[in-house]
This record gives sequence, C-alpha cells and structure tokens, in this order.
Amino acid sequence: MVFSSSEEEHVKQVASVLQRLRDNNLFAKASKCVFHASSVEYLGYFVSSDGLKMDSSNIQQILNWPQPKNINALQSFLGFANFYRHFIKHYSKKSHLSLPFSRKILPLSSVRKLLVSFNYSKKLSPILANSNPSLPTIVETEASDYALGAVLSQEDGIKESRFFSIKVEIFSDLVEKIQKEVWQEKDYKEILKQLARGESVPDYSLEPQAKLLLSKEQVVIPRNEELQLNILQKRHDSPLVSHPGQEKTLKLIKRDFHWAGMNQLIKYYVSSCQQCSRNKNIHHKKFGLLKPLQIPSGPWNSLSIDFITQFHLSNNFDSILVAVDRFSKKAIFIPDYGTITALDLAQIFIGHVFSKNGLSVSIVSDIGSLFVSSFWTQLCQQLKISRDLSTSFHPETDGQTEMVNQILEQYLWMYVSYHQDDCYTWLPLAEFSYDNAEHSSTKQSSFFTIYGRNHSFDLIHISQDSPAGKLSTKLQSLQQVVKEELESVIRRFKKYADRN
Repeated sequence: MVFSSSEEEHVKQVASVLQRLRDNNLFAKASKCVFHASSVEYLGYFVSSDGLKMDSSNIQQILNWPQPKNINALQSFLGFANFYRHFIKHYSKKSHLSLPFSRKILPLSSVRKLLVSFNYSKKLSPILANSNPSLPTIVETEASDYALGAVLSQEDGIKESRFFSIKVEIFSDLVEKIQKEVWQEKDYKEILKQLARGESVPDYSLEPQAKLLLSKEQVVIPRNEELQLNILQKRHDSPLVSHPGQEKTLKLIKRDFHWAGMNQLIKYYVSSCQQCSRNKNIHHKKFGLLKPLQIPSGPWNSLSIDFITQFHLSNNFDSILVAVDRFSKKAIFIPDYGTITALDLAQIFIGHVFSKNGLSVSIVSDIGSLFVSSFWTQLCQQLKISRDLSTSFHPETDGQTEMVNQILEQYLWMYVSYHQDDCYTWLPLAEFSYDNAEHSSTKQSSFFTIYGRNHSFDLIHISQDSPAGKLSTKLQSLQQVVKEELESVIRRFKKYADRN
C-alpha cells in the first residue's frame, strides 16, 4: 500500500514504486491493484486516512451467525468474533457469559447477549485512528472480577487507537495482597481523605529520582560493561572497601545497584583479582574445644583489644591498638608506640574508646604484659570492668580481635607504599572499610547495627531518612536481630570447632 497526504505526492510515489518493481523484474497484476482510492480493503480491515475500520461484510456475518447448538459451534463463533476484539470495548467482559459454557453442554441463551454487543459495535462503526507522534497518548484501564481492559487514545477529539481486553482469573489472596500494598501508599491515603472531605484531588505523577531508574531503592544499571566495571572497582578495589570476598562484594553492590547477570560478573571479577590472591591468608582448623563467651547485651557493652606490633615506623608510630565491639563488630584502629606503658594504654583507652562510646562492662584481651599489669588491673577494678584473659597458645578466646588483626594487616599490605612507611595514613580508611562491610556473624555492617543505616561513600546515596520514633524502634529491632544472629553463629562455630 502507498499512502500519501496529497494526490500530487501520491502520483509521484506510485510511479517510484512501479519503477522499483520494473528495475527488479517484478510485476503487479492489474486486476489486483486499486489506484487513487480513499479507502482500501486489507486483511479483513478497511484502511483509510481516518484509520482502521471493520469490514462490514464480516460484521454482518457475525450478526447473522446462527445460535450455537454445541461446543464446537460456540468455539467457532467466538474464534471468528475474536478477530475484531481490538475494536470492541470490554470484549472479554461481554464474552465472559459465553466462555464458561464452552466446557459444558448447550443450549445457551446467554449467547444472545454477546450478539447484542456486536450489534451495538456495528451501530457505532468504530474506527481505530492512526497514531500521531506529536500528540500525547492516553492509556485508560479497567478491571472486573474476570476481565482486564484498556483503551489507547490520543487528544485529537479523543480518537481511540486500540482496544485491549483479556479474560483473567483473579485469586482472592492476590487481591488481598494488592489491597494491602495499596494501603501502604501515602498518596492513596491522601486521595481518600480529600475525597471524604469533598475536595478536588490534585494530579499525582511519578517522577524519576535524579533521572535514575530505581527498583526497590536500587539503581538499575543498563548493559554497559564500562559502567558495571567502574562500580565493581569502587566496591571491591577501593581502599574504602579493601578487596572483600565474593559474597561481601555482592552485598556491597546490592545496597545501591542492580543489573542482569551481576552475580556471575562479581564472582568472576573477585576470583580473578590478583591483589586478593597475593595478600589473603589461608586458615587452618583450630585446636581444642571452643569455650564461647557470653553474648553482649548491646553495642560497646563488651569489647576486645589487642596490639599489632613490629610495623615499619610511620609518623613515629610502630604499632596499632585494635579495639572491637563484640556486639556490633565495630572496630577502632589506634596508632601507638611499642614502648607504651600501662598508663599510656589507659590514656589511649579513655581518649579513643571511652570518650566516644562510654564505659564497657567487660574487656577481652590476651595475657600481654600491659593487660596483666597491676596498674591496668587496678584501673579495671575501680571502673568495675571485668577482664576476660585468653590462655596461652589458645587465641580463640579473643578470636574476634585476632581475625580483625588479620583483616587490617591484609588491608595494609594491599595499599601501603613500597617503603611501608605510610601505614599511619591508611588506618582511618581501613577502619571505615571494615565497619561498612557486612559481617558474616551479624548479617549487616556495624554502621547499620549502631546507626540503622549504611554510610555513603561513592557514586550514589539513596535517601533512607526515617522519623525519630520509627528510627528508635528500628534500632531496637536491629539490635535484637544482631543478638539472635550472634547466638546462632556461636552455636554453629562451636559445633564446627569441637569436631576437631
């Protein structure tokens, strides 16, 4: 078909088409061609400048169809009528009375209602208009207990471009779920309030947040390898995350991003990371039976401390004091000197731990000379702090800090300079990296356990602000979950450790 906006243009276009056929030794049969027509029959429709129209002969055939006497006749009738479903509003709803009977024995008196609906359609003689890209498009939808319908139209005297309808079976539990979700929408509740007060309801429109496509507060990333690789590098290679394993890298990325095939890509990326292969330790099974410590009641109620010594001199510091909250797993990395006294230790503890987090009920440590000194012992007694000391050659008592020490050492190995004289400058980033990562025991980061949110550190931050009351309840719930997770992990770890 050759459609033109004017007769002069049409003559030129038809001549061009015929010439193209001639150039390729193709021929058009004259008896099957129609020229200079305002309307053309095509595949059961009539096509014109107004749009698409039903063939009147087919409509008459539908209206003259005899009432079906058996299942096959009914199915034939519905199959033929279905050809024009796009022209008829609520086709599925109107044909619903007949459809259930296609599984039963006839006669069918209700089929007459379907014939009436087609007769009504004939009187309307609807024309489906051609789509105009310059006009806004309107989609109107409607649903009942057994059918869904939609009309696609444009604001040009409101011309319909297409009707859509389908028969469905909606289960009651699905309806209840939808109703429950709808009631959670603030806009929906506001609309109901305004309707109850007799007020006009303003237009509610959805807008992209910062021009990003979101899915459950995650930014949906397109199939762009460069962009995906950039995110991977920032969530795995960056000093702010310190080369986590596959699972932790996946969870760090899933906080803010999602794309198809991300699991496989992350698995390949982490497994092929040369830094991880060179610098991470291989752990052996522990010896002896495990005697787990009591679960703390909340953040900073109990902490473990230890020293990492014999570092290269960095800003006059040659050792690191590591303090870890046994509940939230939050760590503090404090640079110090290998020659500090018990008094120095007390001052460091007060300045870096107590001043920010309050007094702890218990402190777990090894039996290093500073931790068993008379001064430190008397200080803990005066402050009513219980000391839990590990036995010789059995670091499992303070296994948490030992593990954090290894993580910190691995971090520094990856990022310090060739001369290893800048360890001091990397400690704040190492601390952030550790605290922002999800811990296998609590199933969340220490930041999330304490503050109720993960800290932002790179490309994007989705707002998660909560009212004060909800935030307080959320924190209490989070900390209860953490306590239960810790108890579960200790039971599993003890069972695993005691098998040796």
